[in-house]
This record gives sequence, structure tokens and C-alpha cells, in this order.
Amino acid sequence: MSDLSQIIKAYDVRGTVPDQFNETVARAIGTAFVEMLRESGDEPDQIVIGHDMRESGPALAAAFARGANSAGVAVINIGLASTDQLYYASGALSLPGAMFTASHNPAQYNGIKLCRSGARPVGQDSGLAIVRQRAQQLLSDLNAEADGPSRVEQRNLLADYAAHLRSLVDLSGIRPLKVIVDAGNGMGGYTVPAVLGDQVLPALPLTIEPLFFELDGSFPNHEANPLDPKNLVDLQKAVREQGADIGLAFDGDADRCFVVDEKGDPVSPSAITALVAARELAKFPGSTIIHNLITSAAVPEIITENGGKPVRSRVGHSFIKAEMAATNAVFGGEHSAHYYFRDFWFADTGMLAAMHVLAAFGGQDLPLSEFAAEYERYAASGEINSTVADAAAKIAEVRAAFPDARVDDLDGMTFQLGDGAWFNLRASNTEPLLRLNVEAPDADRMAKLRDAVLAIVRG
Repeated sequence: MSDLSQIIKAYDVRGTVPDQFNETVARAIGTAFVEMLRESGDEPDQIVIGHDMRESGPALAAAFARGANSAGVAVINIGLASTDQLYYASGALSLPGAMFTASHNPAQYNGIKLCRSGARPVGQDSGLAIVRQRAQQLLSDLNAEADGPSRVEQRNLLADYAAHLRSLVDLSGIRPLKVIVDAGNGMGGYTVPAVLGDQVLPALPLTIEPLFFELDGSFPNHEANPLDPKNLVDLQKAVREQGADIGLAFDGDADRCFVVDEKGDPVSPSAITALVAARELAKFPGSTIIHNLITSAAVPEIITENGGKPVRSRVGHSFIKAEMAATNAVFGGEHSAHYYFRDFWFADTGMLAAMHVLAAFGGQDLPLSEFAAEYERYAASGEINSTVADAAAKIAEVRAAFPDARVDDLDGMTFQLGDGAWFNLRASNTEPLLRLNVEAPDADRMAKLRDAVLAIVRG
């Protein structure tokens, strides 16, 4: 019997198929999800489900649907979908949802991202622990309820999703742009033609050059994880060789989007956060913008300069979404290229962020490298992981080595050093890793500080 504590973590379900995660487990989770919703006061008549391009997705989603049916709830299955497309369905239909995806994980994985109606997240403290406990009970109960009548409606919402995004950002008047998109054989290959192409809606002034749009959950070309620089190499090469204006890379479930400029150089997610924040503040003056504590110091600076209210958050979508809901924030951004929008039910969508970038950049007569430079004010290390035996002890060593730093513990330890340099050191929730992020006014100062901290962590 599967130990669900190994696959149901803080934010979602994720495990290897079929040893950790299989149809029996998916069915139990489907029933447990409905029961959790009822116990917390929701009374759903229906839920909506979707799956990404992984081979195991349709069967796992069908098993989950059987579990939900046995608990007395009908299912709308939207079939192939990006994660933000499932969030659209949950928001537009006002239904709880389940998205079958393992995001950027390797091919042998699959998982589920759960949400309440209106795309409200379900995490460890908002129902996922209850789902795990109840599903574990169902798996151990030899007399668990048998399948009842199937009540599953197939519905394709791709065109509705595309139309909704087009309604939020007008790209019709921008200058013509050549855009190379690396979908990494993930769901961007399904959604980009609908949203940015002319598959279902009128053509935009964009020439889309596709890279790896074939849906293939075995990821034959590279991992669908643009956060790892090696997975951007194909896109960078194509942008340079084809003389493109911009490159976009989506992760496996297409809820994150990374940007490279005309030189093939990455534009940091912090710069994208600041750029989109400025656009949203022009539309909603004085609004609150959420940024996690790993984003560049330029982000709160630019938010303030544009009349907004920056609010700093812990890393992770559940914290960002909770903070956004509490403050009615118009937008939120993370260093990992997750971008959250009030007009998208406070959910994250890489596609909408990409559209904002295209609209802003396409309204200027500058190469992207020059246009993005105003949002890139400092030198950053990016996230550096180190394997350690005792994370707390290493953090204590680093603390002792910087006695004059101003330190806060909102998420791990953030050290402010007084000259504009800072770093954050935090432990992984799931692996024996310490994650280091460093920023400084210039590259030399950043490198020296980075190396000094790593010498302690790895020494």
C-alpha cells in the first residue's frame, strides 16, 4: 500500500508512476478531495479536472473522476490543459479543480494540483493534509466503496481560455515581433497556438517560431524546466541564429514563463515582475503588489516609484496567493517565474505574464535588452543549491560570520549588509539542501559575497 506522506507534500501531490502514484491512489484522492470540501463547508455538485501531456495523465484523471463520482459529485473533464487553463476553468465555472501534472519533473512522475472554486489553492494547511489522511484511510479499507455510475462530461475550454487572456491584454496594436517559443514538449505547445497564434482567434502581429511544440511527456529534447540554464540553450541559440526579437520558454505544465532577449540573454524573473507591476499600477493606481523575498531589491523600488504598495512574502504559491487575497493585491511575482494576477482569480499564469511583456516591449522601438535594462538594477547570483547534512547548523555558522548584518527570518535567513548587498539562505522543505540567493550593486561584490557564503556552507 502506498505511503501517501511520500507523495502528498506542502503544495501538491507528486510521485513516480506506478510505484508511488497509480490509479488506485488517484481514485482514493478523488473521493478524499470531495469529502474534504464537504467537511470544510463547500457543497460541490461538480468538479473540473484536466491533465497535461504525460502518458499516465488520462488514466489517472479518469480514476480520480471515479473516486469523485463515488462520493456523489459529477466531473467536467477538460482533457489536455495547462495548469493555468485548469485555473481558468475553476474560476470561470466556479468549481473546485484538479490538475494532473508533475510540472517540470522527469517523465516517470505525475501528480495533482488541487484547488477550491475560483482557483483558490489547496495546500497543507488549507485541506491537503485532510485529503492525505482520508485517502490513506480509504487505501487501507478493504471494504472501500465500489465505483458507482459514471458522471463525467467532456468539455473543451481552450478557446474560452484563450479569449479570456486576450481580453486582459490587447496585443493588436503592437509592432510586428518575431517570437521564438520553446515549449519543451510541454503544454505550451498546446496553448501558445491558441493564445498567441491564429488557431482559434484572429492573428496578432506576432510571428511565432515553435521549438519542441510536439506534446511528449518523455521530454526527448530537454527537461521542461527553464529555471535550469542548460534547458534554455536551444532557445538562446535559435533566437540568435534567427534574429528574433524575443524568446519565451515555458515549463512542462506551462504555468511559468521565462524570457530571453534578442542576444539570447535571460531577462530575470525579477525584471519581469517589476515590468508587469508597473503596467498593472498604471491600470490600477495605488494598488498593492506582492513579491517574494528572493526577488531583486529593484522590485519594491520600482513598485514604490510607480505609486504602488510593495508587500514582501515568503516563497511559495500558497503564501503569495494568501497574501494577495488578504490585501486585494493586483499582482504578485516570484523569482521562480510564477506570476499571479487578481484578474485571473489570484492564480498564476505564465501566459498572461508573457502577454504583458509582449505588449510593453512591442509598444517601444527598442531591442529587448535595452528595454529590460531599466528593470535590471543589480547583480544577482540566481539560486544556488548545496547539499548539507545539518541545514540549521550551517545557517548558524553563516550567522556567526556576519555579526554586523541586519537579519530577518521571514523565510530562512535574509542578511542585509548595509552597502546594498544582501543574501538569503533557506532550507529546502523536501531535500537536504540549502538554497542561496545573493544580490549586490555590482557583479564583483556579488561574486565575492556569494563565494564567501558558499565557502562556509560547503566547507
